[in-house]
Amino acid sequence: MRSVPVVLTTLRRHQATCVLEAAAVLGEGPHWWVEEQLLLWVDINDAQIGLFDPATGLNRMLPLPVHGGCVVPTLRDDLLLATAAGFQRLDPRSGALTPVHDPERHLPGNRFNDGKCDPWGRLWAGTMAYDLADGCASLWRIDASLESERMLSGVSISNGLAWSHDRQSMYFIDSPTLEVRRFPLSAEGNLLNQGEVCIRIPASWNCLPDGMAIDREGMLWIALFDGGAVSRWNPNTGDHLATVELPCSKVTSCCFGGKDYGQLFITTATEGLTSEERKEQPQAGGLFMADVGVRGLPPQLFLG
Repeated sequence: MRSVPVVLTTLRRHQATCVLEAAAVLGEGPHWWVEEQLLLWVDINDAQIGLFDPATGLNRMLPLPVHGGCVVPTLRDDLLLATAAGFQRLDPRSGALTPVHDPERHLPGNRFNDGKCDPWGRLWAGTMAYDLADGCASLWRIDASLESERMLSGVSISNGLAWSHDRQSMYFIDSPTLEVRRFPLSAEGNLLNQGEVCIRIPASWNCLPDGMAIDREGMLWIALFDGGAVSRWNPNTGDHLATVELPCSKVTSCCFGGKDYGQLFITTATEGLTSEERKEQPQAGGLFMADVGVRGLPPQLFLG
């Protein structure tokens, strides 16, 4: 495995502002819903989906019967979820759920975690074990036909996903590895091989890479669980470029949204905090926003 350089000096630093004190147990999976101008997000452990309006500060929660790992808007103007009971569709107006497919029905100790649509309009979502067992999870892809396919096996905690703007690479985080892997893609968006490490989070930071977003310049923004930050990296060199500092340690994911996709929205959690840490981090579990001087691109709808 090749050595990946890490540059820790001359960093740009940004501050994040709490825009919703949600006190989520495990806030995750932010996704900008372009058509509604809302931020979709999930509280996995409380089995809820949030719809946050940054213009008004109002947030609506929709309860789920199972833990939901991620949510994306679809071409049909509803939502597609990856949950502990597999893929499901949700009508955000009525709250009605329709089961689609559960590829890991035979693994009741697993649940879906993070997910995102690729440039071809297919949802990629990965799983993890409730007991955090190594190597017993997978990365799945579901397309407009609503058929799912296993894309990677032997995963431990499937997390951040992103695609390069030229559609030639996919980036993926399996959190315990402390790595971002870059996978070359075919013209149809299929993985060509097992990829290579392009970014490595230093073990000395005592945190895990979690959710991830890509900006208009092709740089990756990686949430650091137990790291109290989102960090910006160059996947071509492995250099650490910038840091968004948050007043809470359990930083889970991020996405670009808002006007011209110029705002970085960030989810956080309270899970695992001691009572003393909760007092020291009163905004933990909240939604945050940062102006980071670079924009993202419109997220892809699920084309089904």
